[in-house]
Amino acid sequence: MSNTIIQLDATQAIELIRQAEIRVVEYMQACLDQIEKVEPVVEAWAYFDPESALNQAKFLDQKLDEGPQPGALIGMPVGVKDIFNTYDMPTQMGSPIWKDFTPGNDARVVHYLRMAQAIIPGKTVTAEFAVHTPGPTRNPHNPTYMAGTSSTGSAVAVAANMVPLAIGTQTAGSTIRPASYTGVFGYKSSFGLLPRTAMLKTTDSLDTVGMFARSARDLRLLFDVMRVKGVDYPISEKILSDPNRQIKSGKWKIGVLRGPKWDHAEKYAQEQLFTFAEKLAADTEILVEEITIPESLNTVHDIHATIYDRTLAYYFKDEFRQKTLVSKTMYEIITRGNQISLEQYLRAMEKQAHIAKELDRFFVDNDLDILLDLSTGGEALEGLESEDRPDNCLIWTFCGIPAINLPAFIGPTKLPFGAQIISRRYNDYLLLSFAEYLSEAGLIPPATYPPVTR
Repeated sequence: MSNTIIQLDATQAIELIRQAEIRVVEYMQACLDQIEKVEPVVEAWAYFDPESALNQAKFLDQKLDEGPQPGALIGMPVGVKDIFNTYDMPTQMGSPIWKDFTPGNDARVVHYLRMAQAIIPGKTVTAEFAVHTPGPTRNPHNPTYMAGTSSTGSAVAVAANMVPLAIGTQTAGSTIRPASYTGVFGYKSSFGLLPRTAMLKTTDSLDTVGMFARSARDLRLLFDVMRVKGVDYPISEKILSDPNRQIKSGKWKIGVLRGPKWDHAEKYAQEQLFTFAEKLAADTEILVEEITIPESLNTVHDIHATIYDRTLAYYFKDEFRQKTLVSKTMYEIITRGNQISLEQYLRAMEKQAHIAKELDRFFVDNDLDILLDLSTGGEALEGLESEDRPDNCLIWTFCGIPAINLPAFIGPTKLPFGAQIISRRYNDYLLLSFAEYLSEAGLIPPATYPPVTR
């Protein structure tokens, strides 16, 4: 039974728990058994406490026995990237400088997870300060291959069936990219919809909370729990409840794009994207056309680098001066950032706001629901220290719009990689609905299970 239940998505597992067909402790123990089996191979966890996880599970079973309405995430273990504060666990941010540091409070999104009766079993591996230097995490489809950038621990924990859900972050491509390489659903919400209170901050106008799951419907479940709500958030609350923005009444209109970094993608990836677009176009509810994005988006990578480097130089100036950082990469970024003037930074911020508005108008003027792009330029590369191919992920982060990795493709060495769907800022429920539509229509293949999990 344990091998079967860990392959369920969270929606299915929650229903079994609510119907008393399985106990929370039973489900948690199955996940613990899987972690014990595969963690030595993939190294997804920076900190893990099985005793605490079982105690949380026992407490939830007791609550269920007492009869109150179960929470939205009842009994679901959720991997938490090790840059979010947790009151009862270390938050080490991928750096030995912060080894064993326990902040004594929960990040806002972690608090929301606990309130929904999720279980927090541990913290997943991140790159040093969620930047570029990779941790030890390996790809469960082939452990000699990389698993992506800074949210790799969370992606791998889900891909390897250790937990059904996990959270991460994205400042450039750190949610979409590892989701692509490990064959899971990854979702970066619109900027500002998921609170960043009590998490590591690296770049104020770019850092976005992301999430990983094994189904599109689980992304919606997690988003509903963690997003901001109520009168304190009037703009997002109004748009997220607007049926004209969030509910599709006619045919889906999809724009397929090549994007600024198209030439860096592998030929097989380019071919598979357009084959996928043809598959979508054959569906009677989907209209597909190839589109050309605004010319200004070709400048985004350079502007992003200015904002990113200057902000990192600001936040890590003390560590840089004291030479307590570990990786060569961090020193190189901060050295570049120190050469960027305040005037250059402010001009870059103005350009970011302008381009984001231009892209928003582009969606409206072209009556587009969804953009379709590659998540990565192909499957994962061999070697944990390999440098990623340039891709378009950071464009959508830069513009603050939602993006989802669909585990749609298999590369020549039998590793997964993804198609990325993107929508207008704040049209998150519309984007989630399209991902769910593709799943229900059989236009996305079912989940694959990496060899290391079998």
